[in-house]
Amino acid sequence: MTLAQIFEKIVGPEANVEFAAYDGSKAGPSEAAVRIEVKSPIAVAYLAQAPGEMGLARAYIAGHIDVQGDMYTLLSEMARVTLDDLPVKEKISVARSLGVKPLLMRVPPPPQEVRRSTLAKLGSRHAKQRDAEAIHHHYDVSNRFYEWVLGPSMAYTCAVFPEENSSLEEAQYAKFDLVARKLALEPGMRLLDVGCGWGGMVMHAAEHYGVKALGVTLSRQQAEWAQKAIAEAGLSELAEVRHLDYRDVAEGDFDAVSSIGLTEHIGKDQLPGYFKFLYGKLKPGGRLLNHCITRPTGKERTINKTGFINRYVFPDGELESVGVLVREMEDIGFEIRHEENLREHYAKTLEGWCANLDAHWDEAVAEVGQGTARVWRLYMAGCIVGFERNKVQLHQVLGVKLGADGESGVTLRPSIDWP
Repeated sequence: MTLAQIFEKIVGPEANVEFAAYDGSKAGPSEAAVRIEVKSPIAVAYLAQAPGEMGLARAYIAGHIDVQGDMYTLLSEMARVTLDDLPVKEKISVARSLGVKPLLMRVPPPPQEVRRSTLAKLGSRHAKQRDAEAIHHHYDVSNRFYEWVLGPSMAYTCAVFPEENSSLEEAQYAKFDLVARKLALEPGMRLLDVGCGWGGMVMHAAEHYGVKALGVTLSRQQAEWAQKAIAEAGLSELAEVRHLDYRDVAEGDFDAVSSIGLTEHIGKDQLPGYFKFLYGKLKPGGRLLNHCITRPTGKERTINKTGFINRYVFPDGELESVGVLVREMEDIGFEIRHEENLREHYAKTLEGWCANLDAHWDEAVAEVGQGTARVWRLYMAGCIVGFERNKVQLHQVLGVKLGADGESGVTLRPSIDWP
């Protein structure tokens, strides 16, 4: 059985994908929009030793599989990427065709893969030093690389598209402004933004709402970039970003707290402490806006330790359902005043980032290397599929720290535009 025949059995003949292999075999329509090329026996070894997602990812990242065409189209077209759906008789036939050699070849994972043993040396999951390393792995790639992928806003979180044809920059502005309005920001208020990235929310609050804003991030590169941007924008009197663990913020009595894309890094066991800490930083009547990726239900695993995302993209990342987050917030003392799911917006956001990466592909490869660029190409395209098909969601939850007599400070019927 040729490699092309094996491929066709795995993905199904209906997949609109062309396939070519180093053994000269081919499958799929020649006019297909996407073409996969298996370039060496090492790719087969990766797939034999880690069938499915991980084997394919390793082979692609290491350069032993090439993809010509749009990665999103490929991931959408492929019905399945494992042997799980094949009858036993077909599995035996595939195994015989491959032989034992691919199982015996020594093929180490690409260097972009995070080793669990390396993280274990830094303490238990979500210990401060281990969290710092996990953040460093993903966010300290290269500020220039992020500028190409994210665009001028440098916002690495779900945008909010006011219109179907809104630009990515317009949608990122709308996201920051929606957060600001939900928090009812006004001149003279104090905002704490945890996991602040490159300071987009901090600068938006300072520039457009006259708020004194403090942002903290575990990424040194983010903090340095943000401080420079703040100075260049003339916002230094109101805005500040520190290279700091949110748990080490000493100030208190904030009028509002925004957490945009941090909760995914917290971990289920740490959620009570996380929300308790943020609750303690607020004045009575203060608001918390928690914006994060979630699972669609409480039935899925919160973390896939052997999955592509955990090994290559977000080490130790954990996703909960929105129900878990709401319950944790309530149990700490927050009153939930609003919640919404923006998953379709995140799919569109990722489409913009993928287009940006494609437009700067050669520059990105020169900056961070082919392996890292391929990690991003695969990860972002896969996430579009995930959000479109409701494998993951994006929720904003607004909570209020009530006053002594239960006053919330929220108007009786806040409009969709808030506050």
